[in-house]
Amino acid sequence: MKSLFLSLNLTDLMKGFITTVIGAFLGAILSAIQGNTIAWTWTFFQPIVYAAIAAGISYLLKNLFTNSQDQFGKKEPK
Repeated sequence: MKSLFLSLNLTDLMKGFITTVIGAFLGAILSAIQGNTIAWTWTFFQPIVYAAIAAGISYLLKNLFTNSQDQFGKKEPK
C-alpha cells in the first residue's frame, strides 16, 4: 500500500534504510577504488556515512511529499 501525502509507512522506512545501506556500500567501494585501499578509520568512513544518510533522508523526504498516486507535491485526490 502506498503512503498518503505527508505520511510515511513501514515500507517507506525500510526502503529508506536499504537506500542508506546501498549508498554506504557503493561509497566505500568508490573510495577504495580511488584511494587504492580501505583505511579502517572514521576519517575514511565519515564522508561515506554522511552521504549514505543524506541519500536515505532524501528518499524519505521524496516519499513524504508524494501522494498515493505517485504525484510529487500534490494532495490526495478526492
